[in-house]
This record gives sequence, C-alpha cells and structure tokens, in this order.
Amino acid sequence: MRRPDARSLIARVLDPGSWRSWDEPPRDRAAPGSRYERELARARERTGYDESVITGEGRLDGRRVAVVACEFSFLAGSIGVAAAERLVRAVERATAERLPLLAAPASGGTRMQEGALAFAQMVKITAAVAAHRAAGLPYVVYLRHPTTGGVFASWGSLGHVTAAEPGALIGFLGPRVYQALHGAPFPSGVQTSENLFAHGLVDAVVSAGDARDIAIRALSVLCAPRSGLERGPEPETAPGGATAWEAVTRSRRADRPGVRTLLKEGARDVTPLHGTGAGERDPGLLLALARFGAAPAVVLGQDRRRQREEGPLGPAGLRVARRGMRLASELGLPLLTVIDTAGAELSKEAEEGGLAAEIARCLADLVMLDAPTVCLLLGEGAGGAALALLPADRVVCAEHAWLSPLPPEGASAIVHRTVDLAPAVAAEQGVRAADLRRDGIVDRLVPERPDAADEPAEFCRRVAGTLEFEIAGLLGQDPADRLAARFARYRSLGG
Repeated sequence: MRRPDARSLIARVLDPGSWRSWDEPPRDRAAPGSRYERELARARERTGYDESVITGEGRLDGRRVAVVACEFSFLAGSIGVAAAERLVRAVERATAERLPLLAAPASGGTRMQEGALAFAQMVKITAAVAAHRAAGLPYVVYLRHPTTGGVFASWGSLGHVTAAEPGALIGFLGPRVYQALHGAPFPSGVQTSENLFAHGLVDAVVSAGDARDIAIRALSVLCAPRSGLERGPEPETAPGGATAWEAVTRSRRADRPGVRTLLKEGARDVTPLHGTGAGERDPGLLLALARFGAAPAVVLGQDRRRQREEGPLGPAGLRVARRGMRLASELGLPLLTVIDTAGAELSKEAEEGGLAAEIARCLADLVMLDAPTVCLLLGEGAGGAALALLPADRVVCAEHAWLSPLPPEGASAIVHRTVDLAPAVAAEQGVRAADLRRDGIVDRLVPERPDAADEPAEFCRRVAGTLEFEIAGLLGQDPADRLAARFARYRSLGG
C-alpha cells in the first residue's frame, strides 16, 4: 500500500492551493563533522524535507485551520529539539490566532541521536497542545503509519476527535524495540489502527480522503457559532394522555425510532465518536457530534437496540458518556443526553467495574457541567442508567416515554412479590410523561401521532426542531444564571 507523505496528505485534506507554510529553517543540534550532521544532510537530500515536521495553515472547506504533520521518511519522523520547537511554535500560533488545529503524526518517537533532551521535548509539545485545548479550541488528530513511542504517548493521543489510517502500526513500544528487549516478537494484530478502534481508542479508521470529510463535519460542529442563533416559534407540546402502561408498552415496540434514527432523520454534520479513548467501548452508548438545525451539540445517546442485541449498558458506557461531558465542557458546546434504556447491566463484571460509582460520577458531572445541557427522554427510562443522563437545564420528553426507578415489572415484584401488577404500579409511581411534567422533572412533551413507531421520520424531525429551540434558548442565557437555575431546579424537586 502506497501511503501519502506529509505534503501529499496535506494536499488531499486541505482545499486546493490553500496551503501556506509557517516554517523557518531549523536550528540543528548536530555537532559539526559528526555522524548525526551527515545523517541530517542525507535525509534532507533524499526526502526534500528540512525536518521531520512541517507546519502551516490552509483552508478546509473554506475554514482557516492550522496543520502540523510528520514526515516519516525523514529519520523515521523522529522528534528532536528543532522539530519540537517548530511544532510548539505552530501550536502556539494556532492558539493565539484561535485556529482549529489538525495534527497528522507519523513517527518512531524520540530522536535517539539527541537523547534525553529530545525525549523531554514531548512535555513541551504536550503543554502547548493542552493550552490550545484549554483555550476552547478544537484539536483533531489523524494517526498515520507508523505512530509509536513518545509521539503516540503525548500529542498523538490528545485529540478531541482522533482518526487513524487503515492498517497503520500504532503503539507505544515499537515492535523492533520490543523484540530486541524481550527476545520475542510482539503479539500480532495488537498495534494496529483497527484493533485500537475495536478497543475504543480511536474514533474512526479512514483513508486520507475520508479524513478530510470527517474533519469538515467535526469542525462544522466544534466551530459552530454559539450566539445569535434563531430560536424560531415555540414547539407544540403534547397532552400526554396515554396511561402509564400504554406508554411503557409503546416505548418497547421493536420498530420505535431510537437515537440513531433521530440523528439520521433530524440532525446534520453527524460525526460518530467511539469509546472512552482509554481502552473501553460500549455499543449501548452512542457518542457523536451533531447539529440540529443551526444548533451544535455533543450527543450522548443510549442505543436501545444495541443494548438488546449486544448487552445492557455497563460502566464502560457511562465512562464513554463522561468523555462526552468533558468534550462539551472544554469546547463550550451544548450537551444533549438521550435516555432510552431498559436498565443497566446487572452482573459481577458490572459491579466490579464500578457501575454504581459511574452513575454517581455522571450525575455529579452533569449537575456541575458549565456547558448548556438538554436531556431527551426518548423511550424507556428504567433505573440508574436512565437517571445518570437526566440532570439538565431543560428536559424534553417524547409523549410515550417514561422514567422509573426500575422497570415496572421489577417494581411490582418488590412491592407485591409478583410482576402481574406492573401496570398498576407504573400508574402509582407517576412514570408517564404527563406525570413527569406535573412533578417538574420534564419541561416539554413532544407529540407522537399516534405513536413514534408509526411516523418515525416525522417524529424525529419534530424532536429535532424542539431540540434546536431548546439549545438556542440556553445559548442565549448568561452562563452563571443558567447554572444557578439548574441548581434551583433540582433543589426544589418534591419541595
């Protein structure tokens, strides 16, 4: 497979003719007449690059962006003091000019010829990237073949969104080093982009051409305007006249639209993210960037179908959700949580994996989140898995969605020692949408005509319009006032 070099990659990703270099001649640390000086000279002559990193700016679908990219053919893309200084200056310039930053590492890591001082440059680069993120600016990473060592363990692993090249070698310790140190080859199939995706460490595995599309979609959300959004007319609110048990029954229809249908029919610029970024994933929790009309959002959605097919929501799913909360907080993006779950995983693994603690942390993070928050009760809302995504500035509820401490059958078994009284228990517990609105848990009910499963596209577009209205309204509020109102809302529940 022929892989693009740094300049070819930039040409594929950026708008034609938009690239402008920021680079100045590097200040070499090689001693005159040394072997290292000769290696640098040969690398420059052979590759046409003056260092292992090039930096600059260009346009991505018309949007001005900063870019840093490694060139592996130049001394294995290794990072020495000069390359690190070039990198850091580019990151700092991107931060000062408030530009999104695209990074494309391809490196064996630290430049061995420069030793410990080169190794410590990873701290300097990481600090610059961390400051860029702390300024609320997007950082998008495309890991290329190969990316290993200190580069992968620093600025290669800090992206808000991270994609990887197909078939790329990506890992902490290069396989040649491992074999030399341990006398045996590294296990095959581990240090690959596809395996990292399977373990929730990267968000996508895509070609260079598709990396352009992902970056465009992601930045359309990450860089979307937060002020001056048109709110539009007040959405219609449903009466919520179904009985509790009718609502429960309707919410369980196999053909009821879930979060993926909502994004397909009601959102645009959808960029799925994948896993915790720390080696875990959960198919029952969808994490994505999306726009509802003009309103941007980080979306955390419980995927009811995946939970039924592959297993209930577990602690890893809640850690994926908390990744989304951090993303929203860091970039000042509105957060949308979507509740649609029959309940969390009940198992030895879930208990030992910290399920209860993750529910508590989600609740604490959501209540304290400085970004605007909207919760959508889309269908089933059973137990702690539902509660974990509930606390929000505004709570929207589908007409036949519901919220309960347990599935009604479980509550009936506790109270009456039989599941046969589940309909009566559901009514007594006030789980239906109209009861939730009466009790101050829900703010607005979205009509179903007569059932979301009978009109999936129309229903999803109706929900999306309501979400745009609510998000735009929250973005127009003073952040301190919004947070104070959230505290007051939950403090007054039942009071």
